[in-house]
Amino acid sequence: METNLTWGEWMGAHKTGNLVDNESERIDRQKAAFGHDTIARLKDLNVLIVGCQGVGVETAKNLILSNVGGVVLWDTTICKEFHRGSNFYVTPENVASGDVTLADASLGELRSLNPFCRVEILGSNSLSDEALLSNDVLGTRRPFSAVVVTQLLPKQALFHLNEIARTNGIVFIMALNNGVTSSIFSDFGPRHEISDATGEPTQTLAVSNIEILVEKPKLLEVSGAKDGEKVVIVTVAQSDHGLEDGDVVVLEDMREGMEGLNGKCVTVKRVAIASPTAAKVDTRGVAFKTALQLPTASVISNFERQYDFYKTTFDEDEVNANKKFPVRTITIFNRLALVLDDDNGNSLLSDPQVASIDIFGRYQSGGLLNQVRPPIVKEYRSLADTLESTPVPQMLRGEDWELGKGVEVHLSIAAVLDFHESHGFWPRLHNKDDENEVVAAAKKISDKRKEIEGLCWSQSIQYGFPMGEPRDLDEKRIGRYARLFSTELTGFCAFLGGAAAQEVIKASGKFTPIEQWVHHDEEALVVDECQSNIGPLFGSRYDHQIAIMGKDFQARAANQRVFLVGCGALGCEYLKGLALMGIGTGKDGKIWVTDMDRIEVSNLSRQFLFRQNDVGHPKSVRGAMVVKRWNPNVNIEALEKKVGDDSEDFFNDNFWESLDVCWNALDNVQARQYTDARCLFYSKPLLESGTLGTKCNHEVILPFRTSSYNDGKESDDNEAQIAMCTLRSFPYLPKHCIEFAKQAYFADYFEFGPDVYETFRKDPMAFFEQLDTMEPGEQSRSLRMIKSFIDLQEEAGGNIDFKGCVRIAFNRMMKDFRNSILDLCHSADEMEKSSGKKFWTGTKRRPRPIDWNDPIPELMEYLYSTSNLYASIWQVEVVRSREEFQKIVDEMKLEQHQWEPSNEKVDLSEGDNEDGESGAAGEDDEKLKGDLYKVDASKLQPAKPQEFEKDDDLNFHIDFLTVATNLRSWNYDIKASARHTVKVTAGRIIPALATTTAMVCGLVDIEFCKLVMGLQSQGSEKFLNSNINLAAGSGNFTTFAPDPPVPISTGLEAPHPETFTSWDKIEISRKTKEMSVEELVNYIEKSFGVTVDRIFLHGDTEDKAIYNALDKKKLEWDITFDENGKATVSDGVFTQWPQVRMAVQMLGRLPPTSGQRIVFKTQVEKVKVSLDQTKDSFMKRFTGDVSTAYREVYRPSEEGEKQDYFDSVFTGRDYVTFGVDCHTESKEDITLPCVKYLFSHKN
Repeated sequence: METNLTWGEWMGAHKTGNLVDNESERIDRQKAAFGHDTIARLKDLNVLIVGCQGVGVETAKNLILSNVGGVVLWDTTICKEFHRGSNFYVTPENVASGDVTLADASLGELRSLNPFCRVEILGSNSLSDEALLSNDVLGTRRPFSAVVVTQLLPKQALFHLNEIARTNGIVFIMALNNGVTSSIFSDFGPRHEISDATGEPTQTLAVSNIEILVEKPKLLEVSGAKDGEKVVIVTVAQSDHGLEDGDVVVLEDMREGMEGLNGKCVTVKRVAIASPTAAKVDTRGVAFKTALQLPTASVISNFERQYDFYKTTFDEDEVNANKKFPVRTITIFNRLALVLDDDNGNSLLSDPQVASIDIFGRYQSGGLLNQVRPPIVKEYRSLADTLESTPVPQMLRGEDWELGKGVEVHLSIAAVLDFHESHGFWPRLHNKDDENEVVAAAKKISDKRKEIEGLCWSQSIQYGFPMGEPRDLDEKRIGRYARLFSTELTGFCAFLGGAAAQEVIKASGKFTPIEQWVHHDEEALVVDECQSNIGPLFGSRYDHQIAIMGKDFQARAANQRVFLVGCGALGCEYLKGLALMGIGTGKDGKIWVTDMDRIEVSNLSRQFLFRQNDVGHPKSVRGAMVVKRWNPNVNIEALEKKVGDDSEDFFNDNFWESLDVCWNALDNVQARQYTDARCLFYSKPLLESGTLGTKCNHEVILPFRTSSYNDGKESDDNEAQIAMCTLRSFPYLPKHCIEFAKQAYFADYFEFGPDVYETFRKDPMAFFEQLDTMEPGEQSRSLRMIKSFIDLQEEAGGNIDFKGCVRIAFNRMMKDFRNSILDLCHSADEMEKSSGKKFWTGTKRRPRPIDWNDPIPELMEYLYSTSNLYASIWQVEVVRSREEFQKIVDEMKLEQHQWEPSNEKVDLSEGDNEDGESGAAGEDDEKLKGDLYKVDASKLQPAKPQEFEKDDDLNFHIDFLTVATNLRSWNYDIKASARHTVKVTAGRIIPALATTTAMVCGLVDIEFCKLVMGLQSQGSEKFLNSNINLAAGSGNFTTFAPDPPVPISTGLEAPHPETFTSWDKIEISRKTKEMSVEELVNYIEKSFGVTVDRIFLHGDTEDKAIYNALDKKKLEWDITFDENGKATVSDGVFTQWPQVRMAVQMLGRLPPTSGQRIVFKTQVEKVKVSLDQTKDSFMKRFTGDVSTAYREVYRPSEEGEKQDYFDSVFTGRDYVTFGVDCHTESKEDITLPCVKYLFSHKN
């Protein structure tokens, strides 16, 4: 495809040719989180990384993946073996050479992460002002935008570097990991402008009405508005505008004499109504929502009548004398008041095109309110200042912050800086003298500061507030900080690397920086400081881990058996951590990683184990190869298997029972729910995490100690649904056009249509059988689609060639963007004539049709993409050359037919009725069936249904959706959508960032260490869950202890268990002699004092069961004949065989001599045979073995793979699991845990 492109300067002069397209594809998911403008600004960022140990290399990695302009490394430290415990790019060869610096060792691999980010080393043994203040970093003719310090520098040098950065507009970030303590400091200088504080999407609200209230009613409440004043009220189409008082919107798309308002800013206020408390208005009810569709004056009038009634009743009651009439305020979330007396309002009304407030009275239709966020300017203090004058430094764990534990970390940093200033070296590992000196220095600093208000010293702190009273310094924590100062742990490094890189990105103006310190201290990791356990150290890559957590930790870590489910962004980070920690390196240790996906280009911006040459290969295989290269001792097996209820023959009992932990790295709820259920069943710990743009969370799930993932309620289907009538006939927002292009055009023409056509073509009879199982609407849709595909071939005179595809595309274009529009307008005009009411009001926009005789550019784009998509369906060679395509179109001389009103009914309803045209659908469908029965399917041309794939730019899918969206937008005069916006919306792309992923994975790595140490035996409070938003400042760094298991009430009374949790099971073991189903029922009934209604496969939602009390009831049913041939039938028989009722009645009426009796008697006798067979079948199962009954009921009936799979799983287990429905004598339902029934298979 030939394209003439002009690149912006921000791309950089070194970007040429096809590299630009590859770059855009790499950062696709990132663009969904940051937006196009921020992505562009990131290319202006040059970043200096000071220090290339664990935190430094993690920060550099994340910035390079984030596609900043350039990264410069500075670290002259020579590589040692212990560096390989946190810097994953240091090799044994680097260590052996004895002269390779950490920066040199890291450079090559960091460069390979992203060819579009320049990465170099600062060639200097010291950090000079000249280097930092260069105006031509990496030849970009731009200075440094940020410096990230990842290891402490000498005090004066550190403070000087910070001041140089502050005075020259350079963001200064410091991220430190010392032992089990991490600290991050952020300084954006004396003045920093934040263009978007949270990154949350701004609201676009469609106006459905604007009213001027000449005098504000008393019941109407608008902040700042006085009773009797003129008020402008805007009603919006959305049920909840989501805005706050003081928010600012821009007026757009105002029309019909109101065009002068377009582009004007106006402040809005929420609208509320006073309502008597006694009225108990249900604001969620249908009546209330329906009432809000009325004009505002009518809504207020209704509330005034209600108010007067309750007020009169209240006043007439003597009990209420001298009492205040109780009133509640109800916010009306679909209305806003415009503020016209502030700066925005005065500016608007002073415009000559606006003239006065009366312009709002002209409103008829259209109009949008686009929320805008005014920039925020903030001031940040220096490192020296905040290190001294932050009385209560923030801790990641909220409880620690409230208790003031950040004071010790702050004092530790200050004391260590003083220690270095005195000695010229940093505190040495496990050195008692250095430890004592640092503690003494911290006490001295604290004592010196306590007389000055606002400084950081050892004072009492309650709920995060300094009380001014001295408290004892926690010398143990400060001593531990000094003793472990020189060590790093990979989990902390990943956490800091993600958080620090995200702070750098905020230099673009996007998102809110942290305030200004956040510390995290994990005391739980230091549980055994026995000298022979934490030393001596002999130069292992795991020395830092051993120095902190001990040799016994390392031995247990080596023999851990870990199941990592997923090898995407999360999985890559977790594999890295596992390899660096030495997991699975022992004789009994092993890591299994499974992922069915293949590597795509868009993965490369965050799945850092992969490179361009990995694209197309399995994620799990390539990920395992990389970490195996980093740590050859890791025993790892890469799988490409789905984990689900169809792979339990592979992931069987032996597999699950051998595990120490299951580790989820998944991106969908269903898979998470399945692995959680497996961990519940096998009583295994589960580490769970997820990200969404800058937001992330993680959860530690401990057997019998915490709630499980399934205890919460989460769904993949969490998007607000748009009414079909809006999508079909009355769109007013760009997303409406995108959704209709995806749900109607693409799905019908290229997915559903070809699919049902192929089903019919291959086997018409099978199709008609399948048709009977469909809903009426789907039946009609299927028949029409098949008929249209057959008609296309008839019109083409047989096989469809490329010109046939062009003609199909042209006809589609005429129908969808011209004829249907003209039909809609014609029907609306006719309705206006008959009703006398204006139709196109509020959000309903009168559309305009396309015109091939006066074409817009989108028409040829539509033909190009649609023709090629049809070519793919009919398996005709596509035409990618636009010049060649243009020639074909010119040769065909396509003509637009004269429009005439359609005979088909056009649905003008505003209800959400997808079957609005179903009046004569039944008759039409029968005719279509008849037509299709006559078709010789063997002569039909094969069609290839499309599978929507958003990341393949060669398949025309996103091209089609973009142009179809924008043609529909043109029809309805709606703002056009950018291609990437269409791709994100239609493709349901989840925003994803390397920074967020690394940060949350680091936290989970730390929690895994606690599991290896066995801390779960000390209680779940030793562990942390998190919920963090890196975009919204340090107030959104939230961690908390895991919740306890959710108690489930059984409904039983003591001595029976009154509650249980999802971890619990009832085990019934019959290894020597199996129970019959009858014995199982009796056992449960006697054990729990219940009556059993059903016993079925645990978790199964179908109406199958190995025991059903209703079936047992049938044993009491009977059919008998007396000597006269009269039938006596139990009432229950009629519920099962209702057709026999008439036969029984006739046998009672007809005389014995009637010849007709034989017919009815035969019918009754057949039912009796069926009843007897049912009884025999029930008794056989009821008295037979439980395992046999299970196999008979749940083994698939069709032979083949399903039966083989069932047999494989069934024979591989010595148990089956059941759910039990039961009740008490008083008919109250009882809930019991899963029943695990153990048995021995018969030979």
